[in-house]
Amino acid sequence: MEFLWVLIAAVMLGFVLLPVLRRRRGMIEQVPAGHPDAADPANYGFVREEELDVRMPGPDQDLLDVLDLVQRTQDHRAASQLLAGTEAEGELRWQRVQAFAGAASLELQQRPGGVSETPGGQWLRVWRAERPKDAGGAAVHAEFLVQQAWRTSTPGTDEFRIIMEEAKAACGDAALLAPGDPVPYIIELSVARGLAYSQPEFEQLWLRILDRAPAHMGAHLAALHYWCEKWHGSRELANSFAEAAAARAPRGSLLAAMPLFAVFEHLPEVNLVSSFYQSETVTKAIHGALHAVHSARPDDPMLAHVRHLLVFFLVRAERWAEAMNQLIHIDGHVGALPWTLSADPAAEFAVYRALAVAGYEANGGSPATLPH
Repeated sequence: MEFLWVLIAAVMLGFVLLPVLRRRRGMIEQVPAGHPDAADPANYGFVREEELDVRMPGPDQDLLDVLDLVQRTQDHRAASQLLAGTEAEGELRWQRVQAFAGAASLELQQRPGGVSETPGGQWLRVWRAERPKDAGGAAVHAEFLVQQAWRTSTPGTDEFRIIMEEAKAACGDAALLAPGDPVPYIIELSVARGLAYSQPEFEQLWLRILDRAPAHMGAHLAALHYWCEKWHGSRELANSFAEAAAARAPRGSLLAAMPLFAVFEHLPEVNLVSSFYQSETVTKAIHGALHAVHSARPDDPMLAHVRHLLVFFLVRAERWAEAMNQLIHIDGHVGALPWTLSADPAAEFAVYRALAVAGYEANGGSPATLPH
């Protein structure tokens, strides 16, 4: 889950549903019995592909209403009020900070400004100028800089490092304004990855987060990236981090799903073993995530993230009924891994949804047999 809003900036590409589906995170070798085109997701009350909301993993109407107001009026005050009323230690504040920062970043990308044009995201600049002591505005600004670095420059370049150093300083400013808030330190996890903090430096940062929000799922997902093989760790370190988080997860915590995210981060580009998704390692991680979902509060803001990843794995493991049981909870929103890695998240999600429906019906399922 790198950025909540990064998918909106992706160029939407056309997608044709093929019997053979090749994807960045492996390969579906063949369509299951019952071709997807023969199964209609609409029969299950699922949302049409063009109506899928690519902004968030699940509903947050308060956030959507405020975003609409801020972008329509270019007045930051509603955003400031919403963050001020959002619990500092909870998952929701982190998601909303990401959303506001992503909205400003996307606006700037769409309207970079010129001689006669006001640049996009002007409301965030006004927010910081008019209310420099506002902790929410400081956090959004820090996250905005992080997203700008990843979106507009290449890791390892001078431009990337300059923006990330600015983001690091902004994280420090935000942390001073809200000493008990873990969000500025969670934002810095991405800075740590981009600037290649040493492992001791990273662990010091991580301890600051654990002191403030030890069971914060979003923080754990952000930290997992650092420990992955493609960044500054290894498969073993990432798995160890994820399994330790799951082992100490309090009752009802979604941290028990962390090993599934670690498996996802280390999937081969092309999987040549058809039974991989039914292997012991993957099956154990799926079961941990299913247990986490069943034990979590229905209103846990991170629940949709886990359900989306479960759909990916359950479809590939040909566990159609279980995939359908997750889909009925998340359909309508696609702003989560793994769909956000695609240039067209809605189309990617729709492919898996169609495969789930086809596999479900090929094994005797129907809208009448699907519990809601």
